[in-house]
Amino acid sequence: MTDRTAEPAFDPETAPVGMRHWLILATVQITTLTFGMTITGTNVILPQLKGAMSATPDQIAWVVTFNLVGTAIATPLTGWFAGKFGWRYLLFGSLSGFTIFTALCGFAESLEALVLFRVGQGAFGAPLMPLGQGMILATFPRRLHPMALMVWGIGGVIGPVMGPIMGGFVAEALDWRWVFFMIVPLGVLCILVSAVSVGHQGRGEAKRFDATGFIALALAIGAFQLMLDRGSRLDWFESWEIIAEACIAFAGFYVFIIHTFTTENPFLSPRLFLDRNFVLGCLVAFAMGWMSYTPIVLFPPLLQELRGYPDSVVGTLIAARGFGNWLSFLIVVPFTRKAPRLALATGLACQAVAGLQMGALDINLTESDVFWSNTLQGFGFGLAYTPMATLAFCTLSPKLMVEGSAVFNLLRQYGSSIFISISVMVLVQSTAWNYSDMTGLITPFNELLRFPEVAGNWSLESLSGLTALSGEIKRQAQMIGYLNAFQLFGIAAAFAIPMSFLFADPDNPKPANQ
Repeated sequence: MTDRTAEPAFDPETAPVGMRHWLILATVQITTLTFGMTITGTNVILPQLKGAMSATPDQIAWVVTFNLVGTAIATPLTGWFAGKFGWRYLLFGSLSGFTIFTALCGFAESLEALVLFRVGQGAFGAPLMPLGQGMILATFPRRLHPMALMVWGIGGVIGPVMGPIMGGFVAEALDWRWVFFMIVPLGVLCILVSAVSVGHQGRGEAKRFDATGFIALALAIGAFQLMLDRGSRLDWFESWEIIAEACIAFAGFYVFIIHTFTTENPFLSPRLFLDRNFVLGCLVAFAMGWMSYTPIVLFPPLLQELRGYPDSVVGTLIAARGFGNWLSFLIVVPFTRKAPRLALATGLACQAVAGLQMGALDINLTESDVFWSNTLQGFGFGLAYTPMATLAFCTLSPKLMVEGSAVFNLLRQYGSSIFISISVMVLVQSTAWNYSDMTGLITPFNELLRFPEVAGNWSLESLSGLTALSGEIKRQAQMIGYLNAFQLFGIAAAFAIPMSFLFADPDNPKPANQ
């Protein structure tokens, strides 16, 4: 029996581009804007949260990483939900849950509750990006994909720009809770818009749900993330908890891969992984995930704790990333049409240079240093994303667009959570090692400490002098930790550049999966 509420099938390559297309694009834009504001706005208040929740740097990072884990676990469900409920009901339900959990984050009274609500926020918000991208790619003809993705990207950039600016001012004027509360009206607006603008396309096309594949993938993702987040604190494989999490992650990934290629109705279609460009696109998306949020997670505590900047200034400086995205829109569409592989490589190279610039800063960094390094990183990300998505989906069948977009965004989000955990681990470990090394230089025989005009308030003969000296050593050690994390970011971006030239020629794409 056919579903009478489903939209009639149409061929996006031959259908005229009309109001239907632009209405879908506008809806996706506003939902992406809201989602982007939530991500970047939350990062600005991490130092406030650390104090309010009495958390350590690695613990407060859970507010970001577990949100990304919730997003990553739920993202692959987008294709199945889209086929089961259709675009309209999925978007409506996702936005409703996202808005409710965002409000609950504002009411959280403990770190555990906040992390739990952030997981729910990420899980319900997970379909927004892949569904939006899939709707655009499935609706617009291939010749307009670069243009449509660029226009959609404008909404994706406004959110990350507005998020830290508004979040910084709101947190400074009111409280960190209002950074979440300010998202709620936008969420309600998105719900109303989606209810009237999006049709029931895809409804009734869902295959039988593969619970085994989903559970195996969810366990693998969750266990591996827990291992990364808690490994440093528990001394890695000296802890039975870390060993158990590593075993669960390995077993989950193994079962998922074997099950996917042997069962009749897998959770994710194996046909996705038979398309060369899509597989390469997923690998680059995973690498791009490394570069998505790492700087905007590291810079707020650096600027507030080591340099004393207020929330409003930090938010404005972090928003420079969005300014760089805007600049990339001036050239990304013609560059992608002319030479998409070169455009992708250029964008990755810009991010590598930005990361190395960040890694060359010192404790006396200026606002200009932060602004321009983040601008270059945003420019590179904006320049790389459109050709990356265009190359990844140019040979994929329209029937697999939403499911493919879910996998694509899963790897991008999971790449972000993994690299943030690794970066925080590098920060914490480097700080500890360098603090230990520098304290070894503090002895009565150090000539520099014998001259008051050189030592300033530092002194080995008074409690206040020792406290000031210890604080300065910790400050310098933390700065070295941040620089090591930024250098790792730049190196990771540089290693991703060669993959740009492995994509097949996109000039005359022939869908590999029909």
